[in-house]
Amino acid sequence: MNQIREVQRLNDLELENATPDSASWHQDYRDTAYIYIGGLPYELSEGDIVTIFSQFGEPAHVKLIRDKETGKSKGFCFLKYEDQRSTNLAVDNMTGTEILGRIIRVDHTRYKKKDDEEEEDGLGLAERKQEVAKKDEREESVERRPMLKEERELQELIANHDDEDPMKAYLIEQKKEEVDKARERWERKQKKEKREGRDRKDRHRDKDSGRHRDGDRHKDSDRHASGDKKDRHRDSHRDKDRDSGRKERRSSRDRSKERERIRDRSRDRDEHRKRDRSRERTSRRDKDVKDKDEPKRERRRSRDRSTERSERRERSRERKRRRSRTPTDRDRARPRD
Repeated sequence: MNQIREVQRLNDLELENATPDSASWHQDYRDTAYIYIGGLPYELSEGDIVTIFSQFGEPAHVKLIRDKETGKSKGFCFLKYEDQRSTNLAVDNMTGTEILGRIIRVDHTRYKKKDDEEEEDGLGLAERKQEVAKKDEREESVERRPMLKEERELQELIANHDDEDPMKAYLIEQKKEEVDKARERWERKQKKEKREGRDRKDRHRDKDSGRHRDGDRHKDSDRHASGDKKDRHRDSHRDKDRDSGRKERRSSRDRSKERERIRDRSRDRDEHRKRDRSRERTSRRDKDVKDKDEPKRERRRSRDRSTERSERRERSRERKRRRSRTPTDRDRARPRD
């Protein structure tokens, strides 16, 4: 970790002082095109390393150190570029980068191949691509078309359908037509996938050819370039670092805003919970009071009912007494003696 900080400190000093390339600390390693990559995740392979570091130049050789008994990666490797200046870009941009949760260290190194290494790992990138293309062709030739759903249905129809059914021949003909259409669809789909695969390979090949042209242009500019072009290159490098710093600050602001939104949501949830709890307590208290007052209310209702019954009885007695005292119309019409 201290070596990573030291490399980053040297790069920051050069950017602040606008140090030219001729006085840069990278000039101490201008005689080697190898870099050391340490702290790699153990699941990365040589192809993954080439894919990651090919953005700075054309890799010519990679040596991933593995355990002799188990064959597992030890987490560091040596990589060589065809253009030595690509090592400067890789060291400046990839030192301290996090890959799959691990911080890697990239630095210049002087590496010598072993005698038996040419046969094992000394293949160039073009030869590796040819081997991958041949392997893909072999796999495509071995691959067979799977049985379609319509074909399985046709087999089941022929094997399981009743032979005495007069519609069996017609159903078989219909199913065969469906099988032919399904085969045509499958073939069109395979052709489309192959065409898309070739287009992807062509795009990748065009990108590689563009990198080669850029490398040739770099070589020509090395012979005829002046100090002004080198200064412009240094300024563009500084602008990229400044832009990356702005992006990091913007991302940190976005993260802080997201944390504030999460805190606000949690605060609102807590307030809602407190309000719900207070409502539950109030309703429970009201229910308890109601339960306590229920016997009193029941007694009051029973008293009211008894009072009402007694009043009705009194009114009925009073009506009877009045009828008994008041003479009826028949009594009035009856003559007196």
